Amino acid sequence: MLLTLAVIGSAHALKGEVRLEIRTDDPEGRLAPGTTVPTEPAQAGPLTVSRLRFDGSRWFAAFEQARDRTAAEALRGVRLLVETDDVSDDATSPTEGDESWYRHELVGLHALNVTGEALGEVTDLEPGVAQDRLVVTTPEGDDVAVPFVAALVPAIDLEAGTVTLDPPGGLFPGRGEAEEAR
Repeated sequence: MLLTLAVIGSAHALKGEVRLEIRTDDPEGRLAPGTTVPTEPAQAGPLTVSRLRFDGSRWFAAFEQARDRTAAEALRGVRLLVETDDVSDDATSPTEGDESWYRHELVGLHALNVTGEALGEVTDLEPGVAQDRLVVTTPEGDDVAVPFVAALVPAIDLEAGTVTLDPPGGLFPGRGEAEEAR
């Protein structure tokens, strides 16, 4: 199965280096110079890493196929992938328990509140510093970021294709009363 190693961010400097949003616990091993990685979208790659560095807080990489700033900027938003059966990379969890979830398992699930009311569809999983966020697109077309924590995401049923949410009032537009208004 293909999993996301990193997402390419903005170009950095003039010689084709880009900022990376890392999604693996082993960037130095998985993105070592000389490594060729598939991409999403596929038309952007595969890309061969020519340089990888960490500045103490952020990761940067350069690729053989993008030797200047213009070419590097064209790669913004491209996902670097890895073929793996290992569930430790790119997995996240709403609790500290044993359950882990991949982005591709969650995207497309129908979001229901605890009473069974349809809230929308999960369209993304955004990584975060404190916790990840499920992005739910409502039937009206609004995107709502729900913190991916057990209190707000009490159940995920992959077989039924649903995720149960217990959002605070006001999180979803037009549903529930905002906390300040109570």
